[in-house]
Amino acid sequence: MLLQLSAAFDLHRDVVPWLVERLAAEAAAPVAGLRAGLDPVENNYEALRVVNIERNGKVIYSCKDNKKNVFFGLYDLHTKKNEHLYTFEKDLQVASCSINHEKTLLAVSFLQSDKERRNELQPVSKCLTLLIEIHPVNNVKVLKAVDSCIWVQFLYPNDERKPFPESHLLLISEERYIEQFHIQVIREDENRVVIKNLDHLPRDRVVEDFLWAQWDMSEQRLYYIILKKSESILKCIQFYADENFNLIFEVPLDISLCATELMLVNFGFEDSQNQGGLSKDLNLHVFTSHTGSLCVCYHKKLAAQEQVTYSVFYLHKGYSKTFTVDLGTLEYLLSMKDITFLNLDYYVAVYLPGHFFHLLNTQHPDLMCHSLFLPGKNEQMNLIPDGPLQSLSGSLAWDWCSEKLFRVNFSQSSLLHFLWSSSLDYERLAVLHCVLACGRNPRVLEAQIIRWIFENIWSCHTFDPIQEFLIASSYWNFCLDINNLDQLFPYSSVHSWNREIPGVTSVTKEILLPLMKVQNSKGYWEKLNANLEYVKYAKPPLLYSNNMVKREWRNLISEEKRGKRRSTAYFKNIHENAIKVISNLETWTVEPRLVPLFQEEDNQQRLLIGLMVSELKDHLLRNLPVQFIGKKKIEQLVLDYVSKMLDLLCQMLETSWRKHNLHSWVFHFDGSGSAGEYAVFHTMTQILDSVNRMCLPLPPGFHTLHLALGIHCLPLHSLLHYIDDGVLLLTETGVMKLLKDLDNTEKNEKLKFSIVARLPPSIMQKISHIWDHPINSHIISRNYVKQLLQKSKRKFQSPAIDKSSFLVEFLPLNFLIEVLAEIETPHQALNPFEECDSVDAKFVEEAALKQTTMLLNL
Repeated sequence: MLLQLSAAFDLHRDVVPWLVERLAAEAAAPVAGLRAGLDPVENNYEALRVVNIERNGKVIYSCKDNKKNVFFGLYDLHTKKNEHLYTFEKDLQVASCSINHEKTLLAVSFLQSDKERRNELQPVSKCLTLLIEIHPVNNVKVLKAVDSCIWVQFLYPNDERKPFPESHLLLISEERYIEQFHIQVIREDENRVVIKNLDHLPRDRVVEDFLWAQWDMSEQRLYYIILKKSESILKCIQFYADENFNLIFEVPLDISLCATELMLVNFGFEDSQNQGGLSKDLNLHVFTSHTGSLCVCYHKKLAAQEQVTYSVFYLHKGYSKTFTVDLGTLEYLLSMKDITFLNLDYYVAVYLPGHFFHLLNTQHPDLMCHSLFLPGKNEQMNLIPDGPLQSLSGSLAWDWCSEKLFRVNFSQSSLLHFLWSSSLDYERLAVLHCVLACGRNPRVLEAQIIRWIFENIWSCHTFDPIQEFLIASSYWNFCLDINNLDQLFPYSSVHSWNREIPGVTSVTKEILLPLMKVQNSKGYWEKLNANLEYVKYAKPPLLYSNNMVKREWRNLISEEKRGKRRSTAYFKNIHENAIKVISNLETWTVEPRLVPLFQEEDNQQRLLIGLMVSELKDHLLRNLPVQFIGKKKIEQLVLDYVSKMLDLLCQMLETSWRKHNLHSWVFHFDGSGSAGEYAVFHTMTQILDSVNRMCLPLPPGFHTLHLALGIHCLPLHSLLHYIDDGVLLLTETGVMKLLKDLDNTEKNEKLKFSIVARLPPSIMQKISHIWDHPINSHIISRNYVKQLLQKSKRKFQSPAIDKSSFLVEFLPLNFLIEVLAEIETPHQALNPFEECDSVDAKFVEEAALKQTTMLLNL
């Protein structure tokens, strides 16, 4: 299963043994509180149930003994210990319960029945809400005695280390209002905490006339919806420890809410039989993540039909998506199970047990290929509980049926298994991102993905797995910690998707952005506001592209070929950027690398590395608030980002090296290639193609190593074809080693001549003295004459010779030498081979005579 559900709390596992042990102890020595006769084993736990889960991981539960006394206990998820809170020695039906952070006050709401009347004339309120001092057990105050149901919830301070002079309690009424009580406490002695001014507790009216409310226990937020001119308005209130509360935002939602409906989410775990007028047909949840995303998931049960429709409002993006799922079976018409929405940080899981499982990417929901859509019969759904789960804050989810509290995480092994087993591109693409976003131990994870890429590189038709891995891995590593950074870096190599996903259709609609009511907020609200500002003003999107780097890189290479040079300061800055990246990358290397890289200057790749660093840095400095982030932090981020891409490429080469047992490979040009070298050569060719199409830098030394493997593995005609098409690049280091390593056999001479004849002048002038051979002298002479004549402005009169009768390039020799000698004056001669001082007209004459002699077999 893609989701891993581990039981953090099981009522029967974690509570029942403790209750039984407590019973045995009290049977031997009865004490006040829980009396003998409470046997949860014999009564099948019918009266044992969870009533609330507090912010600090404490679970409140209640049960009844055979005398109908109500017992309240507390289980701590962190210490895994139980403790007794309070016991009512009468039969009461618990509606809601909450305890303050210091465990000194207990708020309880009971539903009363008509049987509790002492006489027929005495009125009995439907709901009784009590505030009880429990440290130690002392006073009881009635907060409400009304005919509508009341739910209670203590607020928890964000900083739990602060002292507790005051507690704050929310009362949520079925009559659609929410009040906040301010309860001051005093410590009378070392162990006695009591309520100050018990007879008069200050209170505020927080919300009125709401239809739906959700409590976020982790972040202390209250989301609620009101009707305004028949329009549903979502609002949010943030509660603070050092101040009262603030209305943070409001936004209209295109959802249909009936004025007679009422729904509460995460206000305890009341029995569904006692929900009274609460709506059972409305399924609405608000989910957030630490990156500043804000999603509203909405589903309304309709009459039985063969399709299910649900909507997700991506409020941080400014649009909503409505998904329609073909169920493909009539079982749903009979079961009418409810859809479950689970918050998984970067994702929202939406599923209907036995029918479908969807994993929606909330960071980048625009393309469906980045979300996962599984049909009901997929094996990945086998372990999902049949009953609905209630998503709580963090990674917790409550199972109503089993009364278990689960920690929900992604199963890394299942995600990787699914990546290997799926044959559909959109599933592979979605799972690849999910693995990178949610996986643990990234180094091991990246190695497993690389192995998958090498096995499936030819079977992906709609995306390049190498490109997607490089872009996505770099994104998930660096782009989520700083506001708007994920909006500036590329997320995927796939920019559009128009293919159908079987069984699922989606309609996208623009919506209004939330109106922020508070300025200069921090934490989550600052990130949400930054996302909203980006959506408002970033038209078109400000995603980084390597197009500028590509143009500049090609211009610099072209200028270098023409002998032009930019300013020294410009090249110095680019060179320093490249040095910083390579130095930064070396600090990440834990084990020695097997692949012989980084052993040469490789000016072109260093130039590309430095250019990418420079362009990325300028891109971020233009679009990020440098005064808040800092220029040094941005510079380090860019270095890490480019270093990460190079590191991933090195990992790919290392994986291929080990897979084909090239552990002890020695860099040389002699001999023929093995099967392993042939496989690695084609892997490097595929990497080169993927990287070149995005103009990403390669590790220095890549082209030299690629050339060496090509010479080993390819016949000469194929090798020259690869060189002429630009697949294999002739590097100075590679050619020099080739000329030194190979002797002058006929086969090697042919190879050397073919290589030297294709050298660019910038390399030719540096290595021409390495190979002392007439053929090399001929090539040097020809290139020298060509460049010398091109640079001379003198116009020569062509001799009256029938050129068609001469096939040898250097005849008539006398006239050529005379022309060269005339050009070679101290003022006119511009020797392109500055390191070869012996190249002159005399050298050309000797080389031409030798060449002529060889051609005529004299």
